[in-house]
Amino acid sequence: MKIYNKNNFHKHTFCIFKEVDSSEIEHLKTNFISKSGSSYLFTEEGVYRKSNHWGRAANCKWRLESNLSEASRTKIGFAKWNEFHPINEIEKLYFIEVDFCAKEVQYHHKNSSNRTDLFLRNATETTKRVREIRQLYKNDKKLHHWETTLDFDRLLYFVVGFLVTTDLKLLEIKQKIS
Repeated sequence: MKIYNKNNFHKHTFCIFKEVDSSEIEHLKTNFISKSGSSYLFTEEGVYRKSNHWGRAANCKWRLESNLSEASRTKIGFAKWNEFHPINEIEKLYFIEVDFCAKEVQYHHKNSSNRTDLFLRNATETTKRVREIRQLYKNDKKLHHWETTLDFDRLLYFVVGFLVTTDLKLLEIKQKIS
């Protein structure tokens, strides 16, 4: 397993930063400012990133897990060095996780979980599937005409479950459920 540090964390990595309050970095000095204006502050444990853009950063996929209700577009995130994982576009490195109650979907790197029963996809397949699930949650009309004995919430739960754990297309799922 590759060990990340201030010299290599920015090269083809996946990471989920945790949002922190600005008071956490008041005593630290900025070590690097990127061309896009993001600031990086290094510690022995990890890195703080202050930025107004998250998601895709150059050749990395860095997401911010936000827990503060601050209205500012610029957010500060922290990640430990062991929370960075290698990525590429070919390997099946990602799994999808759904909060069925909140109807929210996210993807994660396989190395961020100890589970062995994960259904993995490559970057492109994962992005497509996450988008498909989000669209279904936004507009579930596609399912209203399905003939099934399931109540609608249960149907939606099963369909999303199949989308997360298989490569089946919506029509194939419909045939399985009907």
